[in-house]
Amino acid sequence: MDFDQEFFPNHIGLEITEATPDLVAGRLDATVTHQQPQGVTHGGVHASIVETLASVGGALWAMEQGMATVVGVSNTTDFIRPHFTGWLHGVATPVHRGRTQQIWMVEVTNDAAKLVARGHVRLQNLAQPHTES
Repeated sequence: MDFDQEFFPNHIGLEITEATPDLVAGRLDATVTHQQPQGVTHGGVHASIVETLASVGGALWAMEQGMATVVGVSNTTDFIRPHFTGWLHGVATPVHRGRTQQIWMVEVTNDAAKLVARGHVRLQNLAQPHTES
């Protein structure tokens, strides 16, 4: 997959460090620009990590199966403990991969390997490339 500069996660600094159909890993150096007014990393950052890693893995698997790609239809992200600044590490693994949908689980940890957020994403497999209407 080509993660060019227009790829949304690049705008928040998310780096994909490993991408296979069975596991996707990434990291983000959270700074004050990622914080909500209370000084905690914004929940949208965590949800973006979860959505991105799951979607990349799901798309790689779907393409391996002869499908075009996937789109996210549900993202549930739980925030376990506050994170302020420093590296966040995410790992996505499949829970279910079927003919029409996939479910991926993603865990986001800090540098101390403590769980910061955990989410699951349901993806719709697309047989044909998406076109704007």
